[in-house]
Amino acid sequence: MAETVNPARWHARLGELIAEYEVPGASLAFLHEGEVHEFAAGVLNVATGVEATTDSLFQIGSITKVWTTTQIMLLVERGELTLDTPVSRVLPEFRVADPEATATVTIRHLLSHTSGIDGDLFLDTGRGDDCVERYVAACAGLAQNHPVGVTQSYCNSGFVIAGRVVERLTGTVWDTALREQIIEPLGLTHTWTLPEDVLRFRAAMGHLDGAPAPAWGLMRSCGPAGLICARPADVVAFARAHLGTGLLADPRAMWEPQVDIPNPYTLGRQWGLGWVLDEWQGRRVLSHGGNTIGQGAMLWTVPEEETVACVLANGGHSAAFRQAVAAELFGELLGLTVPPAPGPPAEPFAADVERHAGVYERTGMRMTLTARDGGLLLRGEVTGGLAGLRPPMELDLIPVDGTTFVGRPEGDPQWQSVVFYELADGTPYMHMGVRATPRVA
Repeated sequence: MAETVNPARWHARLGELIAEYEVPGASLAFLHEGEVHEFAAGVLNVATGVEATTDSLFQIGSITKVWTTTQIMLLVERGELTLDTPVSRVLPEFRVADPEATATVTIRHLLSHTSGIDGDLFLDTGRGDDCVERYVAACAGLAQNHPVGVTQSYCNSGFVIAGRVVERLTGTVWDTALREQIIEPLGLTHTWTLPEDVLRFRAAMGHLDGAPAPAWGLMRSCGPAGLICARPADVVAFARAHLGTGLLADPRAMWEPQVDIPNPYTLGRQWGLGWVLDEWQGRRVLSHGGNTIGQGAMLWTVPEEETVACVLANGGHSAAFRQAVAAELFGELLGLTVPPAPGPPAEPFAADVERHAGVYERTGMRMTLTARDGGLLLRGEVTGGLAGLRPPMELDLIPVDGTTFVGRPEGDPQWQSVVFYELADGTPYMHMGVRATPRVA
């Protein structure tokens, strides 16, 4: 039997967890048995010492994608398009490098990360209201990471394109459409997208290696993919609206599986529309995470239990922190065991590591894997618009089986998983961080 929520214990426990995982500040809200509970601990910025409060705004990053999906689904319910409408029918000017992809990519492909469009184009197209329009024009040079519809690879670019679809059909900029379609109908007072609005509140600063990050946020053009700032209680209210008909006539349409995730150990087993789908001990779980420059976010929903939780953090070992919060919180509230991140096998596994060695590359990332001591050494270099924010990453990958490897950066308590696989045509890929990356050499 799950325990009744003890607010005093959770106030103290959140403080203990941020200390354990070197997180400067965090905020947590959860809905359980019809009541919303809110907690905060730490500071918003180590340089200023401003205290984190439950009303502080953090960057929710890619959780924004569930909001953008909801905007599209509202338009679908109004009959303005279908999930299988080609993007080019709504946006005749839409182009990517592959003419066939230009013609065949649909709204469903965008919302399920199956378009194959190389997804990590972080391009600053200015602060003007035309920034999303200009970003989509710049997608004309984007190559295919994989053929349309054959696998799943996380695609920020696709969600900016989806945001432009919203703009075209609503006749207004994405930020305004978001307010009119979702924020105002739900009465959310602490949800904003533009820095000039965010600065009217306490706002979290991201941290890298314990120090304030060199930049506060991403470029406005990436808004539909990840630019919402909010307090956790507002994010919980948004997810709660998906448990009934508070926004959509049929929110369950977003829960329908669209594609299996080749690496099921990072966020979940399948992608729906917007939502990541998983099961914990037979219970359906909808989730989405978010990472910006030194900030991390996570949203979980267990629909059958009408339980929702959102935790936001501004640095430290954020992924491990979020995992620890989930494990403790859902264990306490629902008696659920949250699947842990995979670690090395109890007994060493002898894998054919040479078959996976090589260079893997997509927009924004180049990874070189070399065989070493029965495992693989991964060297990852950020390229493109975010190059220079982080030094090259090196990771020793340990085989769990013939295709699954795990590794973790020095000092990080959280293991990361890598899965090697082939498309139907035999093309080799690696799947890491919910992204598919083809071997190019």
